[in-house]
Order: sequence, then structure tokens, then C-alpha cells
Amino acid sequence: MMDTLTRIRAFIDVVEAEGFSAAARKNGRSKALLSKYVRELEDDLGALLLNRTTRQFSLTEAGHTYYRTASDILKEIDNLADLVRETNRDLKGTVRVSAPRTFTDAGVGRSMIDFALENPEIKLEITSDDRFVDLVEEGFDVAIRITKLTDSGLIARKLAPFKVYVCASPEFLKRHPKLERPADLSNVPCITDTNYRSLNNWQFRGDNNTIETVSVSGPMDVNSPSASMEAVKAGLGVSMLPDFIACPLIRSGHIVPLFEDRLLDDAGIYAVYPHRRYLPAKVRAFVDYLAVWFKKNAGYSR
Repeated sequence: MMDTLTRIRAFIDVVEAEGFSAAARKNGRSKALLSKYVRELEDDLGALLLNRTTRQFSLTEAGHTYYRTASDILKEIDNLADLVRETNRDLKGTVRVSAPRTFTDAGVGRSMIDFALENPEIKLEITSDDRFVDLVEEGFDVAIRITKLTDSGLIARKLAPFKVYVCASPEFLKRHPKLERPADLSNVPCITDTNYRSLNNWQFRGDNNTIETVSVSGPMDVNSPSASMEAVKAGLGVSMLPDFIACPLIRSGHIVPLFEDRLLDDAGIYAVYPHRRYLPAKVRAFVDYLAVWFKKNAGYSR
């Protein structure tokens, strides 16, 4: 069994490094030894997994199938080992995290820094990206997502409530004093944050718990809440801002919230991870820590 696992790991290392030479350099094994392990694995299976040439290789159809399944099996084995280590409080290794750029850069990003401070044996490999990554295909252990919860086949744990504020500067409101209801936004310049799926169709709570959609337009569309915030402060227009960016500026009087009684509050900050039988202890520790951090810092956005 140990020989089989060694051969499987060698095969996966070669595939992920995109070559025998690169895998050998990465793992400190000789190219000849890796080639031997892969050849023995193919002999055991009675199937060719890799098409080899002098310059490159490619996966066969059987190789693609075997790689996907073998990767999942090895992750389960490694995760099971993590569970055993957890009983000894031996938390170590790397946790690959995907998080929105705005989350990482804002005050709430401190949650991940605090985790790293308290768990020096765990390395956080954080990728800040506003798109929804494919956790399985791209090899992430966990993702922080700010969204409405939908059925995605992933396991999700809510860390904190979340809402967006529609905001303008005091100077802008002096120039546009007739903003009395959400529909009035169609008549004034608005800044669209293209990270929001609704884009320039902003949604509010209507009468009788209906959803009211308002089409807006303006001088700038940008995929950055921070840039939207700066545009609002400068008086360029009205924009939707995340609570953890908007609330400190609302408190200081730099911006003013609009239509607060009409704002939707059905989104949240979630930690999501693939459905696995054995969740790695290091990932569970990370998610547990963030859940506690947000409870302790419940006023981060207020």
C-alpha cells in the first residue's frame, strides 16, 4: 500500500509540476526515480497515464480520470492525518485562502492577520481576487465570500451579517436635495461598483416586502469599492458601499447614508470550503477562529 501511495504522489507531482524535471526540482527527487514510480503505477493499472515525448508530456484520457480521483483520495488521507494531529494540538502547514480584495485591504482583513499571529506554525497563502474562484479546480482550501448564500455544492459557514449602504457626500446632497426615494437615483450621477452582480440595477426593499429595482448610470464604473468610496467622498456621485468601508466614514460625517429603511440585508460574510469527509484541522481552526473573531469584533462595521 505504501508503494502505491508513493507512486500516486509521484504521478500527481509530475502532473502538477507539468513535467518530470520540474517535479524533481520541486520535490528533491531524481527525474529517473519519478519516471520509475509513474511507470510502475501504469504497469499496476495496465493503462497509460501519460503520453511522453522528448520535450513534453500530456495526460491520456485515463490519466485525466485517474488524476482527478487520485488527488481527492490523497487529500482525504492527508486530511485524516490532520485530524489525528489535531488531538495533539499539532496544527501546522499551509492554508490556501481566496478572499475579496476589499475584504483583505479593509479593517476586517485584520482577522486573518490575528489568526497568523496566534498560529505561527500555519502559513496563510492568501490570494486577493474579487471573482468567485473554483476552490476544487484551483486548489484553495477555503474562500471568504461576501454574498447571498446559494446552493453551490460547497459547505458554507456564516461569519457575520453584511449589508451595503447607498451613500453620497454632504456636498453632493446640497446640489441634489430632492433624493427622497430610491427611484430618484435614476435622475442623479451614480458610481457603479461592477463587483456587484446587479451592476447598474440597484435593488431596494419595496412596499409589502417586494423588491424594487432602480436603474442608475453615471460618470464612472469601477470594480473597486475603495475607488467607489473615494468617488463618493469627492462628490462625483452616489454609490453602494460595503458596510465595513461605509460605516467609519458615516460616523465621521464624510458621507451620508440614504434610504436606510429600504436597504436589503439578506447577504453575509461566509467561509466556504469543498465538501470533504475529513476537513483538515488547520482549515477548521482557521474558520473557527474567524467566526470567533467576528463575534468579538461585532462592531467592526458600525
